[in-house]
Amino acid sequence: MNPERRGLILVVVVLLISGLLGGIYGPSVKATTAATDDYQTAVRDFTNVLSVVQANYAEPVDADKAVYQGAIPGMLRMLDPHSNFFDARQFALLREDQRGKYYGVGMVVAPKDNRTVVMNPYIGAPAFTAGLRAGDLITKVDEKSTDGLTTTEVADLLKGPKGTVVKITVSREGYNDPLVFTVTRDEIPRHSVDIVTMLKPGIGYIRLNQFNETTDKEIADALKQLNASSLDGLVLDLRGNPGGLLNEAVAVGDMFLEKGQLIVSYHGRSAPERRFYAVRGNQGMNVPLVVLVNNNSASAAEIVSGAIQDHDRGLVVGETTFGKGLVQTVQPLSENTGLALTTARYYTPSGRLIQRDYKSISLYEYHYERKVPDHPTEIRQTDSGRQVTGGGGITPDIVTPAPKFTKFQELMFREDVFFPGEQGVGGFTRYYLGTKPAISHNFDVDDNLLRDLRTYLSKHNVKYTEADWDENLDWTKRKIKQEIFMYTYGTQEGDKVMLASDPQVEKAIEAVPQARALYENARKIVAQRNGAGSDQP
Repeated sequence: MNPERRGLILVVVVLLISGLLGGIYGPSVKATTAATDDYQTAVRDFTNVLSVVQANYAEPVDADKAVYQGAIPGMLRMLDPHSNFFDARQFALLREDQRGKYYGVGMVVAPKDNRTVVMNPYIGAPAFTAGLRAGDLITKVDEKSTDGLTTTEVADLLKGPKGTVVKITVSREGYNDPLVFTVTRDEIPRHSVDIVTMLKPGIGYIRLNQFNETTDKEIADALKQLNASSLDGLVLDLRGNPGGLLNEAVAVGDMFLEKGQLIVSYHGRSAPERRFYAVRGNQGMNVPLVVLVNNNSASAAEIVSGAIQDHDRGLVVGETTFGKGLVQTVQPLSENTGLALTTARYYTPSGRLIQRDYKSISLYEYHYERKVPDHPTEIRQTDSGRQVTGGGGITPDIVTPAPKFTKFQELMFREDVFFPGEQGVGGFTRYYLGTKPAISHNFDVDDNLLRDLRTYLSKHNVKYTEADWDENLDWTKRKIKQEIFMYTYGTQEGDKVMLASDPQVEKAIEAVPQARALYENARKIVAQRNGAGSDQP
């Protein structure tokens, strides 16, 4: 189909869907001829504008780009920050996230100096089994050079049907010649639970990174693995969790709350209210619970933490959450595209609105500065009578900011000494592992390795003071061990190294006795309240 015509058809579809949803969720009035004429006029005006642009703009115009990246997103931004249009690739990725699986080689790649680098091969995935490691620079996929390709284009080349073979050529520190790996593609699960461990005797830990179609099963498996009913306390880490599927958030809440307790409700302008309750309940699993959150915990993560807080089931520790409480209904459109349109708002069990203000600030302030109201817009009470606030995300019971990097630590990241997440791959870790490939689980950072690091810093003219070195010595040792474990055993094993010194995790462990006392007190108060109610005629 002609790209211009395809773009125009898509705009018409979106406008019609918007009009239909406006009729469903808007005022209960009959459609009028004037309203129909307005839609037809809007479509005709847009078609005329695009035609003029196509015919007269100084350079050739890509109609698909103008519509997909301009007209439609612009229309949706007028509504709210979370109504969104997905082109064919974005919609496919959305469905991958929701399903919790895709088909490929199983590794995260990222841009680095106009090349594509392996950041994290998933443990047990084909890429890891074949021998690919973090830090490898991808130079070819099959016989196609990656020069000039974006990381997105390289990632698309790596994906493919289950059972097909792809040849990946990489450059690796410590090897003069390119390395070639033949990898058979497979189904790659996107696990929502990526760490299950014991922080100390009696204290379990689960990190939940998203809510997809497998989350409830993964949480259930994690609780079973930890034998949660016998624990002294459990830390549920939702930091950085952007949310996901509502039904999975409800299922997770169901596992911790008591049968019949409200988990979340939502309603729109004219949409009927819908309330979600714990159906099975925790079935006697009353382990004291602490939930870790930060300002990247959003949506479904806020539903779970808000429900835990409102019912005094546990304590919330960390930083105020993102404040996304808008319900998006996803509508498939033509050309394998999709539309996520806000149709309602989420409310915690006490009636708090999760969503923070977005109408009086810019999109930049909303997404990046994370502005919250100066004063709480709502004050509600938990089951035991504690005050909690709404209208600006979930405020922790115990506020514990994430530690800020020191100047020395910022220098290490800026100079790419270690693996600084998506910003690049560190030279020292690649250099060290290129010369010492055999790393055991008993590995620790010794004086010889620290001397190697100082030699490396000197060679690369990285300037620091002795005071900086001494002040950051413990952090440096942990960071080296984390990066080496990430490279050798995967991201999860590397992250476990840092948990032992994470101040927010330490605060969560300290809060376990308080969480136990809070839950026991709330249960007594609710029982007394229900008992008093049953004596009424």
